[in-house]
Amino acid sequence: MSSDRPFDLIPAADALRERLGGLRPRVFVVLGSGLGGLAGAIPDPVSIPFTDLPGLHDPGVEGHAGHFLAGELDGVGVLLQSGRYHLYEGHSPSLVAAPVRIAAMLGAETLLVTNAAGGIRKSLEPGALMVIEDHINFQGRNPLVGRKLEGEPRFPDMTEAYDRDLMGQAESVAAALQVPLTRGVYAAVLGPSYETPAEIRMLSALGADAVGMSTVPEVIAARARGMRVLGFSLITNLAAGLSGQPLSHREVVEVGARSAVSLQRVVEGVIRRLD
Repeated sequence: MSSDRPFDLIPAADALRERLGGLRPRVFVVLGSGLGGLAGAIPDPVSIPFTDLPGLHDPGVEGHAGHFLAGELDGVGVLLQSGRYHLYEGHSPSLVAAPVRIAAMLGAETLLVTNAAGGIRKSLEPGALMVIEDHINFQGRNPLVGRKLEGEPRFPDMTEAYDRDLMGQAESVAAALQVPLTRGVYAAVLGPSYETPAEIRMLSALGADAVGMSTVPEVIAARARGMRVLGFSLITNLAAGLSGQPLSHREVVEVGARSAVSLQRVVEGVIRRLD
């Protein structure tokens, strides 16, 4: 469990920069539960365990490996985070957002963030792929609280948290690959318990299409650092009260693993278009 004191970015960034050698990542990719197979998109990657960097440690959630992978995809430098920290583990927002801030310090200009989510909108069945067009933060946490960090404005604008041009690129890639892709609003809740049916009805009334327990802290930090953001939710289950079945994290991981190939192909296609 982490304290609420600010995470010291500089030692970890320096250690990761040394491990990357001459590679300058332009794109930072964060993988969600059960989506670790996307790591295969990078040929011959350099693997750096979180535990090799000062202040970082392994995630505590099934489906989150706990290392960075770095390499090039068609000439584009990519840094990939396989495994993420969650607020519900007791981590501070500062630690949850630390990998994104470190990537920005190393030169990453774009964040591609993925998650496993529950479908609220009726058309979002398990296996559906949603590009995030906006989010609702119900986590009660923000990684910008506290001392203002160098390189971040005090009040960053979140009118377009998710880059519209990148959304269009994702839709173009998906269409070419014949991968169904829809836009939607992602609601982030604290967890770790799943939502009640009444909470899902509330989120639906507020305009949420999918719900999960991650992503928003990383997106806020990325926008504060001036990074462009593209987000994807892989729908792994129907939200509480919509299927009549109890929810299971194992189901989330298993559906994510089965359905991740389409997401991987779209992410690869977007990265290639960044060159």
